[in-house]
Order: sequence, then C-alpha cells, then structure tokens
Amino acid sequence: MVARLGGQLRVAPSGGVIGWDMGTALALASALGICPIATAEILPAIEAVMVRKINEQMDK
Repeated sequence: MVARLGGQLRVAPSGGVIGWDMGTALALASALGICPIATAEILPAIEAVMVRKINEQMDK
C-alpha cells in the first residue's frame, strides 16, 4: 500500500514534503481490504520516516 501512495504527497510551498494525503490513504486501504484501524495506527509512523528520508535526499 505504501508504494501506491507515492503520488499522494503533500508538499509545502517551500518544496519540502510534509506527508501523505491521509484521506486518500485511508480510502486506498479500504479499497484494498486493509483494516482502517490498523492503517490509522501504523501509517503515521511509516509516514514520518518517509518524510524525513525524502527531505534528506532533497537537501543533498
């Protein structure tokens, strides 16, 4: 599911990535049959790592 969210990034005016569109992420999880409660619990932790890594790569 995480790989499918690549096009759903929220980007700040400065160009930095601030996260995923969580509404879309929850809709995607539902469409894939993934428990929305589990998605809401787990996805923010994955999102935090993704944001940090992408922004680190952009800074290089």
